[in-house]
Formats: sequence, C-alpha cells, structure tokens
Amino acid sequence: MGHGSGIAKIIVGVDGSEASIEALKQAKSLSGPLGAEIEAMGCWDYPRMYDRYLMMDIGGFKESAEKVLDEAVTRAVGPESFDSVRITLVQGDPRSALIEASKNADMLIVGRRGMGGLKGLLVGSVSSAAIAQSECPVLVVRAPEEDKKS
Repeated sequence: MGHGSGIAKIIVGVDGSEASIEALKQAKSLSGPLGAEIEAMGCWDYPRMYDRYLMMDIGGFKESAEKVLDEAVTRAVGPESFDSVRITLVQGDPRSALIEASKNADMLIVGRRGMGGLKGLLVGSVSSAAIAQSECPVLVVRAPEEDKKS
C-alpha cells in the first residue's frame, strides 16, 4: 500500500450519527500530516420487511443514504474540503462492507454510539465486528458528549 510503511488510505464508516461525524473529523486531522486519502463509506439496504410487491419505490433508500453520507461529510470536513474525500455508497451490511474494504486500506475509523449505563463495556455491533475482523488497524471514536461539559 502506498509509500513504505506509511498510511495512504483511511476508510471511515459513516452512518450520519454524531459518532461517525466525529470519526470523519479524526480522519481529516490525521490525513493531513499522513498525506492519506480519506474514503467515507456509507451502506444502505432494503428494509427486511420489503418484499417483491413493495419494490417499486426502490430508489428512495439509496437516495436517502446518499444524502445522509453527503451531509455527514459536509458537516465533518466543511464544504470547501468536500472534494478531498472519496465517497462510496455500498449496498449491504455495514459490517461485511467495512471488513471487505479494510483489505485495501491502511486504517479503518468507525464511530461508536454511547450506550449509556455500562460505559466502556458495550461497543456497537459494527465497531466490534471491525475490531475483531478488520484487516488493517482500527480506530474507534466516541461521539463527543455534549451533556458533560461543565
């Protein structure tokens, strides 16, 4: 990959949550000094309950996922840096998509949503799958806690 032992490609899993926007911000601050490319990856799928008869409105799911992804990137890096981020939208399960993508990346960054109660014990299903199965180093980023600023 890329230059020597350097980090050339950072993939960020983006679902529009505050944690994933924070993950994008971290990627941006790392990418500068490392000279790395950022790829923001979003996933979409048809809801489980959909069957053949309801597939007429297929477009909506992909479009709304695309919008969430674009808005998250704009919020994280600002409109002026939007073009510096590669945006990839994949159909399917985010766990498998990110693990597959990690084979061609130097770092994977995922956000995890705060689970309340048992802090530190619970890691979301996507981030725990990434930690367990990723083929590159994984950085797990927590959403900033607004309510803790005293």
